[in-house]
Amino acid sequence: MFLQVFLCDLGGEMGFELATAFQVGDVHIGSGALFLIAGPCVIESEEHAIRMAEIIKGVTRALEFPFIFKASYDKANRTSIRSFRGPGIKEGLRILKKIKNELSVPVLTDVHETADVGRVAEVVDVLQIPAFLSRQTDLVVAAALSGRPVNIKKGQFVSPWDMRHAVEKCRDAGNTQVFLTERGASFGYNNLVVDMRSLAIMRKFAPVVFDATHSVQLPSSQSDGNGPAVSGGQPEFIPLLSRAAVAAGVDGVFMEVHDNPKEAKSDGANALESTKLRGVLKELLAVKKALDEAHATP
Repeated sequence: MFLQVFLCDLGGEMGFELATAFQVGDVHIGSGALFLIAGPCVIESEEHAIRMAEIIKGVTRALEFPFIFKASYDKANRTSIRSFRGPGIKEGLRILKKIKNELSVPVLTDVHETADVGRVAEVVDVLQIPAFLSRQTDLVVAAALSGRPVNIKKGQFVSPWDMRHAVEKCRDAGNTQVFLTERGASFGYNNLVVDMRSLAIMRKFAPVVFDATHSVQLPSSQSDGNGPAVSGGQPEFIPLLSRAAVAAGVDGVFMEVHDNPKEAKSDGANALESTKLRGVLKELLAVKKALDEAHATP
């Protein structure tokens, strides 16, 4: 009953309008066209990041699937202090700038500190607020004030309707180029579930992306409580959940893609193997086309 009443309120008293559209390079966000955010979880090396960007660009260009490259220069929220975090901001931004310029693709990366926002915004096209930091007002506002589009990942501990406050923080700072990413909700220990209703709820506030790979993560699950902990995953469900999200009407899909997930330095257990990307994207395009045709037919 609460959810039904809340959804009615969204369309009435709260006055939020359906997703505000904007553009990142040649990628239209919130316009009705499906787009992809993809890349390795973390920059492992210059050579590997460039190779992954080339592979993904080749697949998406052949399918005419708009693409934003994603990779992190620092993974500040790794489970274990012993885990690989990345090359750091200076080297990471150099590599991202090279990919952006040489491959002519827009790039996205996450920021964890307000002090880093200015430097990162000089290079990347989209600033991403990590899920664990989605309620950090100073960080969200700093990202918004940079003038760059902002992707806020929904915290695993946040209800979809509460994400309107994060959107308001950006818009009150004068930046309407904001979108939200669903990455699952904590369901007991070491498990995530996706409530597909959240996609429709959050799209009342801003364009919505579905993170198909983090949603199949099993956080900190590979540990006996004594040794170093790393997250597990169920990547076999990436295609299924992606199709469901596109059918639910998302604006884009986020996937961490790796050419050898078993050897990945971060989140390999829930990454999509790059050889499977084309097949998954073809399925997503087919779902989107079927929906568009159904909506266009009286």
